[in-house]
Parts: sequence; structure tokens; C-alpha cells
Amino acid sequence: MIGYYILIGAIALVSWLVSSKLKSKFDEYSHVHLRNGLSGAEIAQQMLNDHGIYDVRVISTPGQLTDHYNPTDKTVNLSESVYNQRNASAAAVSAHECGHAVQHATAYNMLQLRSQLVPIVNVSSTLSQWLIFGGLILGAASGFVFGFYIAVIGLVLMAIATAFGFITLPVEYDASNRALAWLKNKNMLSQQEYAGAEDALKWAARTYVVAAIGALASLLYWALQVFGGSREE
Repeated sequence: MIGYYILIGAIALVSWLVSSKLKSKFDEYSHVHLRNGLSGAEIAQQMLNDHGIYDVRVISTPGQLTDHYNPTDKTVNLSESVYNQRNASAAAVSAHECGHAVQHATAYNMLQLRSQLVPIVNVSSTLSQWLIFGGLILGAASGFVFGFYIAVIGLVLMAIATAFGFITLPVEYDASNRALAWLKNKNMLSQQEYAGAEDALKWAARTYVVAAIGALASLLYWALQVFGGSREE
């Protein structure tokens, strides 16, 4: 168990470092004001229009770094600092979220797969560790093979959540690539502004990479506990 806490601590530290770097990058590029004078909301609307998407609304949402695309109600939700601002960070985020809208409109297969897994992951991420803990405790206390199978079910659920994290990676990278391609092809940003937007999106993507690696490390740790313990018995 001590090894697990060390693992979680190391993952949390790396995640914090990447998140801190991301926030500093967005703060840095929020001071790079756009020559075209467009706000994040205006950039988002123009990107949607250029892709022939007219059934998606661009709305403002409270908070910081709370930006997301909701495929259920077809809304691009931009945080207040992105929706109203006219800088490289706002341009990067708004175009990225519209990249998800373009994925949805073009039936991008990885986005479809990710969306199909959301209901399952909502359940599996909550139950997996409880089942693993319960199975290991039951097996240790009574020696029942039943406990082992409960733990294995928990591992399967954890594996689904882990797979979800890795499926998210191409979805996020593809959205960023679509955003940057549009910004460049439409000459929306100057060279300095584009470089800032590109760097900001790279750091945003790295947060998903860290999360996926962390989930995989946790899965492997618990797999060793479950199957290692069963062999010792």
C-alpha cells in the first residue's frame, strides 16, 4: 500500500507541475494581443461558419480553463477569460473547442468512440477501486476465490477508464491540429500570435498525456496486487 501512495504522489506531483506550466503559458500568451481585434467568441463563431457549422452555439461559462464542447446540446462553452478576451490564449482555446465541434460534424471516429464510452466510464471510474479493495480484503480475510474474481471485475472496470484516457489523446491532439490549421490557413494570427497559440495548445495536450500515463500506472499497480496476491496463495 505504501508503494501505491508513492505512485499516486509522484503522479500528482507531475500533474501539478504540468498544470502549473499550462497556467503560466496561458497567462503569458494572454498578454499577446491579437492584431485582428477579435474576441475568443468571435473567433469561435468564424471558425464554425468557415466549416459550414450553423447549428452550434458559442456561449460563455463561468470559471477558468472550464472551456469545453458539449456534443449533447451542440454548444461551444468558453470560459469568461476566453469568451471576451482578444489574445493568443483566447484564440487557441476557442479554436480548439471548435475543433471538437468540427470532429462532431464530420463524425470523427475517435470522438464517437469516446462519446460512447462516457456513460460506462462514469460508472467504472467510481466502482473500480471499491471492487478491487473489497476483493482484496475479502480474499485476504477468508481466502475465498470469490474475492479474487471481485477484484478482477474491478480491474476490468479500471482498464476501461484507462482506455478512455488514451482514446482521449488523439481526440484532443486532432482538435488542436484542426484549430492550428484553420488559424494558419485563414491567416487569423501573426507569426508571434500563432507561435503562442501553438505552444499553449501543446501544454494543454500534455495534461491529458500525464493523466493517461497516471491511469495506466495505477492499473498496472493494482493488477500486480491482484494477480501477485493470487499466486502467493
